Amino acid sequence: MPRTLLVTTALPYANGPLHLGHILEGVLADIWVRYQRTRGADCLFLCADDAHGTAVMLKARELGISPEALIDEVRRDHQRDFRSFGIDFDHYHTTHSEENRRLVEACYGRLRDGGHLRRRSIVQNYDEDLGLFLPDRYIRGRCPRCGAEGQYGDNCEVCGSSYDATELRDPVSVLTGRPPGRRASEHLFVDLESLAAPLRAFVHGGAVPEAVAHKLDEWLTGRLNDWDITRDAPYFGFPVPGEADKYFYVWLDAPLGYLATLRSWATPERAEEIFERYWGRDSEAEIHHVIGKDIIYFHALFWPALLTVAGWRLPTRLSTHGFLTVRGLKMSKSRGTFVTARDAASALDPEAFRYYFAARAREGIDDLDLDPDELVARVNADLVGKVINIAARSVPFLDTDDGRPRTASACAAPDLYARALAAGDEIAEAYEGRDFARAVRTVLALADETNAFIAQSQPWVLRRDPSGHARAREIATLGVGVYRLLALYLGPILPGLRARSEAFLGIPLDRWSAPPPLLDHRLNPYRPLLERLPRPAAQGLFANGGPHRG
Repeated sequence: MPRTLLVTTALPYANGPLHLGHILEGVLADIWVRYQRTRGADCLFLCADDAHGTAVMLKARELGISPEALIDEVRRDHQRDFRSFGIDFDHYHTTHSEENRRLVEACYGRLRDGGHLRRRSIVQNYDEDLGLFLPDRYIRGRCPRCGAEGQYGDNCEVCGSSYDATELRDPVSVLTGRPPGRRASEHLFVDLESLAAPLRAFVHGGAVPEAVAHKLDEWLTGRLNDWDITRDAPYFGFPVPGEADKYFYVWLDAPLGYLATLRSWATPERAEEIFERYWGRDSEAEIHHVIGKDIIYFHALFWPALLTVAGWRLPTRLSTHGFLTVRGLKMSKSRGTFVTARDAASALDPEAFRYYFAARAREGIDDLDLDPDELVARVNADLVGKVINIAARSVPFLDTDDGRPRTASACAAPDLYARALAAGDEIAEAYEGRDFARAVRTVLALADETNAFIAQSQPWVLRRDPSGHARAREIATLGVGVYRLLALYLGPILPGLRARSEAFLGIPLDRWSAPPPLLDHRLNPYRPLLERLPRPAAQGLFANGGPHRG
């Protein structure tokens, strides 16, 4: 039976444009989805905008529009930007939806009725000028553990410590630049310690990479802290039933957006059936969340806690990745290393980024560094100079029929073709394990071997003598046949190149297969399959904050 899969990425926040870090995650998920579909899997790929919270409220206020108008506009922009990079979601929703509100209230009711909620008063940072409690990301100061300056109110990016925002030294409000006041307020908390046993089983049951499981043990080996699930007005979100001026914390309703997006995608008459198929306790489907390492804590502790209490199944896998850095530095507007998805797609072929990310990517928590010079060098040398070169140098040695090349009835070096064919198993294993870099290395090794064989065989010399024409055609036939395999193997990474290769070869490349060589096959006229990247455009993209628009 084919596998049934549901794949999601983290939900982008709806207060601004996508940047290349969002694209990295979307590309990694999209590659895996596309690979699974070539193997015949029934794979559903969903995402949504994370639409609630203080940041959305403040951004809308700054623009003089309603939060609803802001999130509608941002959602359209996010969908456009994802599509421009070939990230093809089956459905893109929003957490500010009726489907999500119902799920949030149902989950809250089960938390309350199951005795998992605690109520207590806490002291929080308060911006006296703006009249609101400050979320952790709106406080900066010195880390209470290592003393590093400029750290946010929840964790230190220097030493990795987590702490309460009230512990931050010399804190200031990011919004006003002034030291915040302190106020007490009553909130509702989830008793996570009462769910510690199933959470430990989840973390050590293969759902997370081993390195991530070890990191989570830092929390799981001690008593788990209660989780605050409410926020005070003013706030943009769902109000808590029966509570005055209280709203659900965005990290309660955001992951439930995965479920709400599925309900929104399903037709009304089949909504319950489809929901049970994926999220029911007895579901045999696989659920894979692709997330950055900065939100592992929420997805490995808070999220399975909610699912457990609600009576739904747990995810199969949390596939994690590190941050995207640029020349070894964090993405930053002041350093000129913060680039929006739209600017990146306007400056360079978006598939260049897909290839670069894949060539560097493995599942885990290691950061992926983007160097513009290396980006250009890899695409021009690897793809144009090696992979595409096989097709481009082979076609001139094939006889044409009305402008359409035709391969020979025999293929030179069948042993080389057999090795390229056998490598499909290794490449498939790499894709399945999300080790895309290994898949790319194997493809390039095959390209190197094929190019070396063509160079050693010298079909351009053989062609000078009529007696060598047949041998030159057989060498070119091998080249075209191997190129077909390489285009198939790279298809999940480069869907645009795959489509152009299908048009040239005149055959589909949408199923993982072990085809025989292309013999006596008419090709379509050859057109350049990929252009070299201009180095100045790549360098200019990361200079002075990216390209300027008039």
